[in-house]
Amino acid sequence: MADIPKWTIREAGADDAPALALIGAATFLETFAGILDGDAVVGHCAAQHNATAYCAYLADGARAWIAEAQPGGAPIGFALVGKPDLAVALEGDIELKRIYSLSRFHGSGLGPALMKQALEAASGHRRLLLGVYAQNDRALAFYRKQGFADLGTRQFDVGGKLYDDLVLARSLAA
Repeated sequence: MADIPKWTIREAGADDAPALALIGAATFLETFAGILDGDAVVGHCAAQHNATAYCAYLADGARAWIAEAQPGGAPIGFALVGKPDLAVALEGDIELKRIYSLSRFHGSGLGPALMKQALEAASGHRRLLLGVYAQNDRALAFYRKQGFADLGTRQFDVGGKLYDDLVLARSLAA
């Protein structure tokens, strides 16, 4: 049996924006290559997964946690929470903007550990919201296992092409 990869998680800052962008683009490509239009995926990664975009999130009050492989500290995943940008958002909501990990680390406990960080950051809010591609069965199963339920739908622009997303919510009320 292969060894389970080892990793650590720490809060990310603006200096980590290039690593967040690298992970974001790599995992988006890894997840959607062969599923979504290739040019759309490349365009989306260029526009949404760059250091400037992540610096802007962090400057606007978002918080991020970066996972790093051990030994060596190579970036392998992250979670990002911030102000909601979803039509169904209500006062007191917060959004899980991203929770990504390289597939090699799936099943290592990294996803739940990143979710734990996001939930701790969301403490004091009414609900934690997220959007997910409606055909991403693996992600949907993970989110539902984490206590998220369907809330609505949206159209998500990936490199100029629209795709159907589900919007999920998890109540944070005590």
